[in-house]
Amino acid sequence: MKRNAKGWTWSLSLIVVLTVILTACGSKPEPSASPSASASGTAPASGSSDPASASASAEKKMPRVAFVYIGPPGDGGWTFEHDKGRKYMEEKLGIKADTVENVPESADAERVITELARNHDVVFTTSFGYMDQTLNVAKKFPNVKFLHTAGYKTDDNMGTYFGKNFEASYLTGIAAGKMTKKNVLGYVGAFPIPEVIYNLNAFTLGAQSVNPNVKVKVVWSNTWFDPTVERQAAVSLLDQGADVLLAYQDSPATIQAAAERGAMAGGNDSDMSRFAPDAYLTNPVWNWGPYYAKTVQAVADGTWKSEQYLGSMADGMVDLAPLGKNVPEDVKALVEEKKKEAKEGMLKVFAGPIKDQSGEVKVEAGKELPIEQILEMNWLVHGVEGTIPK
Repeated sequence: MKRNAKGWTWSLSLIVVLTVILTACGSKPEPSASPSASASGTAPASGSSDPASASASAEKKMPRVAFVYIGPPGDGGWTFEHDKGRKYMEEKLGIKADTVENVPESADAERVITELARNHDVVFTTSFGYMDQTLNVAKKFPNVKFLHTAGYKTDDNMGTYFGKNFEASYLTGIAAGKMTKKNVLGYVGAFPIPEVIYNLNAFTLGAQSVNPNVKVKVVWSNTWFDPTVERQAAVSLLDQGADVLLAYQDSPATIQAAAERGAMAGGNDSDMSRFAPDAYLTNPVWNWGPYYAKTVQAVADGTWKSEQYLGSMADGMVDLAPLGKNVPEDVKALVEEKKKEAKEGMLKVFAGPIKDQSGEVKVEAGKELPIEQILEMNWLVHGVEGTIPK
């Protein structure tokens, strides 16, 4: 459940968006450099007889909402899906939200979040590396609600949200285990943190459930969005004999590399089939929109309370992208059967017996790993070839 630091560089668009936000309160906003950024809550005085002003005043009663993004919406993955969720929320609630993209997980983030808090009622910070910065700002602005993706720190006016994407990783593993001809799968890991580790393990367990002889080789890119580095990692796995890959980054580089070598692959966060349709397998996807709409409406209604929300395939926050066109029908049927179990809340990904790489039993037969231990996972299951760097 964690997103780590990556070295994003300030862009001109970020500076322009911040300028708009700083001048939004009490004045007419200038056109934003970003089509997704708008300054809500700037309605004319309520005494106006203009019908348009009455509508604007009604909109002003809705919370002013802002989003902080780790990357660009054009990444095709993580930020792309959060931005889709924002648009869904805007359409459902009839409001416009401000966005600031390419914000580094550093002191810069705290400055951005602080400026947003001055002019907004709800601020969503959409990367794990914003956790401490979000909490620091939340303590300074007790009347603003803060929602942080994937973190574990909360306050009276700060909650967290994420989902059991390992359910969809398990299903992706089933597809990969059935599609491999060499019994060698490759996993391009982002950072060696619990979020990536438990998804790698879930993918491996899913593959082993239909192909006990399968092995999963892992290479760490230490990136969230760096297509060049991620492509190199994918190629190294292909060179080691892997014929089906999965990646946990925001770019489609792994899928594209696999397509060039006649292999199959899946990405992360979003349906990436458009990048290499002939080579596409499937992958976990996010559906943030309903959560964003529900949360902002709760703030508007005065019913919002701080919580640590963990969605799943059962509630729709997590899903599986459609399987690729070259996946056989019998494999699709098998995955769909297990997907139905997941949507009914019956899929037990980390049910024993499960051994780690050394052969030590980590989960005994008849038992299931508690969610708290899943979210703190720092070990690899038997069948994974690779290590967790310190």
